[in-house]
Amino acid sequence: MDINTLRSISTVLAFAAFIGIVAWAWSRRNQAGFEEAARLPFEQD
Repeated sequence: MDINTLRSISTVLAFAAFIGIVAWAWSRRNQAGFEEAARLPFEQD
């Protein structure tokens, strides 16, 4: 296995991780939690 194969594998793995993070961030299951977190700075004690 040469260095170019390792670079290709690491690029594909990084891209897969990026797509996974994007899918997690845009998931409807997480929408309520993200909206609540977005309102936290504006809530008064």
